[in-house]
Amino acid sequence: MTAIVELKNASKLVDNGLGQEKIILDNVSLEIHEHDFITILGGNGAGKSTLFNVIAGTLPLSSGSVWIAGEEVTHFSPEKRAKYLSRVFQDPKMGTAPRMTVAENLLIAKFRGEKRGLTPRKLNSYRQEFETLIAKIGNGLEKHLDTPIEFLSGGQRQALSLLMATLKRPELLLLDEHTAALDPKTSLALMELTDEFVKQDQLTALMITHQMEDALKYGNRLIVMKEGRIIQDLAAKDKAKMTINDYYQLFE
Repeated sequence: MTAIVELKNASKLVDNGLGQEKIILDNVSLEIHEHDFITILGGNGAGKSTLFNVIAGTLPLSSGSVWIAGEEVTHFSPEKRAKYLSRVFQDPKMGTAPRMTVAENLLIAKFRGEKRGLTPRKLNSYRQEFETLIAKIGNGLEKHLDTPIEFLSGGQRQALSLLMATLKRPELLLLDEHTAALDPKTSLALMELTDEFVKQDQLTALMITHQMEDALKYGNRLIVMKEGRIIQDLAAKDKAKMTINDYYQLFE
């Protein structure tokens, strides 16, 4: 099976502030296949965010390589990787332009990764399409097409961020603890929406979460990280057998 995204012996070293190098990603090799929905667990400093950042290109590798859709992108800028990837962050304020309206943000997402010249944006010609899109979310956003993002609730903003991230069906969707800043009810609603989007659009997704229940419930693979390494990579049948106690025993 061909990998959509592949890391080969990926390592990242940083200065620890004392003139010494610290390994924050340790010789990680990982294949992400088409339609994988992989959840990632690990304590603070396990390397989860570093893994996302080296895939997205916001953090250069010290050694190793990154491949997307059969192309080596190790030295590609984050902007050049944008045609392959999209990302939803933990902070609802990230990933959207706060002073622009919902419709204007969706227009930006519609042309993500494409070259854009100084041409009229023709926003009105996309209004019906955008109304149909946000109706899928079902949390009141359909009434706020012309509302600046800064006036939305955190849950509405994260749902919009998810919609924007999936609008062009990326090769890989990175979900960076995207429910962590929300209250439990809103978090559950967004997770169910996420699962629906991934399944309906047959996306490939990688999700960091601190919620053991979400990691076990959603997706077809579970990765556990510790000290910059992948210590478990469980398929669906093995993930289904895992309990919270099993998870904690990995760190004893």
